[in-house]
Amino acid sequence: MPEVRVPEVRLQIQDNIARITLSNPTRLNAMTMAMWTQLANAFDTIAEDASVRVVVLAGDGDNAFVSGADISEFETQRNSEAQVLAYEAEGDRARDAMLACSRPVIAAIRGVCVGGGLGLAGGCDLRYATRSSRFRMPAARLGVGYGLEGTKRFVDVLGAARTAELFYTARMFDGDEAERIGFAHKVFADDEFDTAIEGIIANIAVNAPLPILAAKLAIREAQKDPDVRDEQVVADAVKACFDSEDYKEGRRAFMEKRTPKFEGR
Repeated sequence: MPEVRVPEVRLQIQDNIARITLSNPTRLNAMTMAMWTQLANAFDTIAEDASVRVVVLAGDGDNAFVSGADISEFETQRNSEAQVLAYEAEGDRARDAMLACSRPVIAAIRGVCVGGGLGLAGGCDLRYATRSSRFRMPAARLGVGYGLEGTKRFVDVLGAARTAELFYTARMFDGDEAERIGFAHKVFADDEFDTAIEGIIANIAVNAPLPILAAKLAIREAQKDPDVRDEQVVADAVKACFDSEDYKEGRRAFMEKRTPKFEGR
């Protein structure tokens, strides 16, 4: 008998790196309601762990990042208005926890990345993919409406015109196009992907975390309307950088021509 694997979200924290694996490989890592709950819980755990400097989100295996929602649950979990609202609430809780994460979040994309998977990747700070990856927003082929907040994230990344084209046509596109239109920061050959992505992760993990936090806060506030921006939270984060031991360590390391060792304080 083949092994029956329960869909799950796995979290591993080691060497300042939090790795989240979205695992439902028999359904191309489609997200179940339980997985959305587990994803939110994973980000809650990360928020409480000061050692984490970078978060990596990846699908289980080489065939998929996330193929969207697990349609096999629709009859039991999304068959009434109340069920739809409950399902969407869990998805929103997970996405909100990811967006609120103070550490950089990287989407490491292999294979299929469609629907809710595309939305998850779009909510990450950085997106890297294999050249053979396949992307699609199939909502118009499924009769599914996509909400304002999720659509706005696509508009922020791609612009209104490109977002409209991808939503209206529901067409598939590959890694090269994802890079060309600005969805993927960079794509790599499949056999080079692991080495390339680990290099990027390591590069971020050794940098001073306080300036990265300040940058993330500034980027977040810059995307808001001017009348609702919290300029003070950015100013406080910048001041914390200059008041930190890491700032002193960075200056000393530069003068001594050595690699700095940052502690995040």
